[in-house]
Amino acid sequence: MSRRQIRSLLAVSAAAALAVGLVIGGGSAANAGTTLGASAAEKGRYFGAAISAGKLGDNTYATILNREFNSVTPENEMKWDATEPQQGNFSFGNADRIVNHARSHGMLVRGHTLLWHSQQPGWAQNLSGSALRNAMNNHVTQVATYYRGKIHTWDVVNEAFADGGSGGRRDSNLQRTGNDWIEVAFRLARSADPNAKLCYNDYNTDGINAKSTGIYNMVRDFKSRGVPIDCVGFQSHLTNSAPSDYQANLQRFADLGVDVQITELDISGSSQANAYAAVTRACMAVSRCNGITVWGIRDSDSWRTGQNPLLFDGSGNKKAAYDAVLNALNAGTGTGTPPPSTPPPSGSGGCTAAVSLNQWNGGFVATVRITAGSSSINGWRVTTTLPSGATVTGSWNANRTGTSGSVGWTNVDYNGAIAAGQSTEFGFQATGTGSGIVAGCTPA
Repeated sequence: MSRRQIRSLLAVSAAAALAVGLVIGGGSAANAGTTLGASAAEKGRYFGAAISAGKLGDNTYATILNREFNSVTPENEMKWDATEPQQGNFSFGNADRIVNHARSHGMLVRGHTLLWHSQQPGWAQNLSGSALRNAMNNHVTQVATYYRGKIHTWDVVNEAFADGGSGGRRDSNLQRTGNDWIEVAFRLARSADPNAKLCYNDYNTDGINAKSTGIYNMVRDFKSRGVPIDCVGFQSHLTNSAPSDYQANLQRFADLGVDVQITELDISGSSQANAYAAVTRACMAVSRCNGITVWGIRDSDSWRTGQNPLLFDGSGNKKAAYDAVLNALNAGTGTGTPPPSTPPPSGSGGCTAAVSLNQWNGGFVATVRITAGSSSINGWRVTTTLPSGATVTGSWNANRTGTSGSVGWTNVDYNGAIAAGQSTEFGFQATGTGSGIVAGCTPA
């Protein structure tokens, strides 16, 4: 069911955009306020759609997408079964089609999703315990690293809480690897892509109920312990109306210090237009609500076959719900929370290496920050001395020699030149403990 920066091409309301430090693509000054993406951008937000790579060749579909939306979510193309069909062999072709289309049209990309109990490849379904945990961790690291700098927000974990009145976790093969699996996934995602927003995403959480409260308690715990969670996604697959406490529920999460995003909105029923307007107004009323994503473009694209829950009919015509949403966006006040910005990368002298760790039982991720001294360097070599028993299983942003003991690292083609006083990073994942790693740097 479920399914770093913004490359801004939008020249709309420049003064307003500068006021919030954000410009989101998807329109022009001529159509400001007349399309969903342009209107949302005027308020520092996005309005997006879940899309399929296979439909980008449909002219009607692509025309609506390019005109109306300034954000996309791959419907299925970034899920585990699509990106790692065989263990350790990654396939990004269809996801890349979506990412490249979005970036070439000035849209941001929401990554969906790194870990989910559903749509796992068969090989992962057959794993359990530490074998599955290691595979999960590697998957998060590899996929988030591959798309580093191209994803605004990741749904790191999807639908990990059970329905019903318990407010507890869903029983799944992921959960059975240990209750810390969600925390570990968020820490790994942060190491792999430090500037992406990291979200937890779920359904039937639109009002204040046992399930949403269970998630609320997890987020509060994560925030208190420094687990890197930035946002919570509310899918909002609705019929006729949103819960009366919809806005209050968004606000209570925002009050924890996280952003909120409406991630998979679709609404069926006779009161569709009013319900869409209500949801949009609720987001606009919560300053930390970054934006809204509808789960599909035309009714004929929806997973809710026959329920016609989207803003365009099967022929691509705007529905009453579309007008209701656009009016609510245009009537909104205030600005959303801008996404994080990333300093541009910097390009002989000395250098230093500093190591930071995300450690869990049986493994760790190390991030190594290389900083040039009083003059620039044009390449670097780092040696890391690992504790006994630690073995490197994967790495990124560096060439590696060895897997245990003294491990050598050299720059790759894009991160060897570092200006005086500036830094770059590489990272690696390993089994064992990382406590006590020693790292030294010399210019190449």
